[in-house]
Amino acid sequence: MPNTQNFYEKVLDIVRQIPPGRVTTYGIIAGYIGRKGSARMVGWVLNKQKGQSNIPAHRVVNRKGLLTGKMHFEGINLMQELLENEGVVIVNNQIVDLDRYLWYPED
Repeated sequence: MPNTQNFYEKVLDIVRQIPPGRVTTYGIIAGYIGRKGSARMVGWVLNKQKGQSNIPAHRVVNRKGLLTGKMHFEGINLMQELLENEGVVIVNNQIVDLDRYLWYPED
């Protein structure tokens, strides 16, 4: 049976799979679904999910581990607080030792 999910659905499906205490990047998601270079589109999809508790968008960061999406969460520090509650170490809006927390969809 062919995969009929569109880009939007594929992004959300991947984000739902990110385990607590782990993060991935916009670019990793885009590349995994065959849309390398579409990292901004991944961000757009996640921004449309404001308030959806079943979409752990706080676990998606930029390629350097920066919390570039934090302004899309209620409260200026909510994204950081959610990640820190899961054990992710953050200093100056950036994940410390990103490789330690990085999750790939193929894992």
